[in-house]
Amino acid sequence: MPSTEQHTPESGQRPWTPIHGHPYRGVPYRPARMPEAESLARAAELRERMEQRRTVRQFSGDPVPTQVVRDAIACAATAPSGAHQQPWTFVLVQDPEIRRRIREAAEHEEQISYDGRLGEEWLAALRPLGTDEVKPHLTDAPALIVVFQQRYWLGEDGTKHKHYYVDESVGIAVGMLLSALHLSGLAALIHTPSPMRFLSEVLGRPENEKAFAVIPVGHPAPDCQVPDLVRKSLDQVLVEV
Repeated sequence: MPSTEQHTPESGQRPWTPIHGHPYRGVPYRPARMPEAESLARAAELRERMEQRRTVRQFSGDPVPTQVVRDAIACAATAPSGAHQQPWTFVLVQDPEIRRRIREAAEHEEQISYDGRLGEEWLAALRPLGTDEVKPHLTDAPALIVVFQQRYWLGEDGTKHKHYYVDESVGIAVGMLLSALHLSGLAALIHTPSPMRFLSEVLGRPENEKAFAVIPVGHPAPDCQVPDLVRKSLDQVLVEV
């Protein structure tokens, strides 16, 4: 059974408690303004580095520093969320046996999907990516981050409280996680087997959590290849008015 250890706040960090129903309380926010030249240089560098990001399906088994992954998850957890309810849980899986069980269950579902559940239109969209029901990245990568969305939270009296904009909030957090991993020198993949109920069972997650994505993390294999894809240009995705 995965660990249910409760982590205490890091040194100097104020412990989190629910603010549902509390009155508004403002605090000063005075970040130093970055000089324009520095801002332009950083934006150009970031754009160039993010252009190099690719989805990787062939991983080396080389270990990655756990703290790098933890820091990337901490960055993801700074994402904005509906009513600041932070409706996410990130489960870091490094245990080889649990990764094996996840792969076995995922490949079972993927086999059914590729045998017809997806439909021809979806299969045609996937064909240029070279994917199939075999998912070696789930065991080859040294770490998996399984992201869960929390559909509601429980008060101290057991009362259920709804979260708001859960899909949007968790989606933003995952985008920030991918960016943080890439900028830290690691490769990743968004894997979304369907259905994903088995992830809650394998990882022993509570009823209020629903699996959102599995993200293998590691270094590309020495013989790694990625699809020959072209991203849309800025002119094709940006409208200025």
